[in-house]
Amino acid sequence: MTRRIDRLSEDDRVLWNLVARTAKPLKGKSAIDIPADIGDDAKPPPRAQAMAPAAATKAKAQHVSHALDEPTLEKLSKGRLPIEGRVDLHGLSQDEAYSLLFSFLHRAHAVGIRYVLVITGKGSSSGGDGILRRAVPAWLSTPAFRPLVSSHDHAARKHGGSGALYVRLRRAR
Repeated sequence: MTRRIDRLSEDDRVLWNLVARTAKPLKGKSAIDIPADIGDDAKPPPRAQAMAPAAATKAKAQHVSHALDEPTLEKLSKGRLPIEGRVDLHGLSQDEAYSLLFSFLHRAHAVGIRYVLVITGKGSSSGGDGILRRAVPAWLSTPAFRPLVSSHDHAARKHGGSGALYVRLRRAR
């Protein structure tokens, strides 16, 4: 009898590394060093512009990303146009979310996926906007994401409303 060896997909490996870094070792055990590589071809660029709110606002003012056109937005919201991928950024720090979003969009673009749903969450319940809810649209307008992202817009209520974004990726060349 042969034993089947399962390999983790790239998405699963990235997610596992993010979770494994947050785990605390048991008493008397030492922590295992987790490599930080996501993949050589999908390594996210430095996030200096997106870290500072003023720099992100300035970058957004320089290049305003196009919103999705009304017919496409309507088709996505009614389910007539398929959402081919989803990424959930709930509970991640800005650095983790940026890395996961960049690698996810890079892989989706390479495969030829056109429409994805990015779930940011609505933020804290204390009345303020969530950090990721504000940061992700600004990230999508930065030069690092421009070769990947054609346009983005808020999702329909059944897909998360203001706590999610529809993202149209550029066609792969």
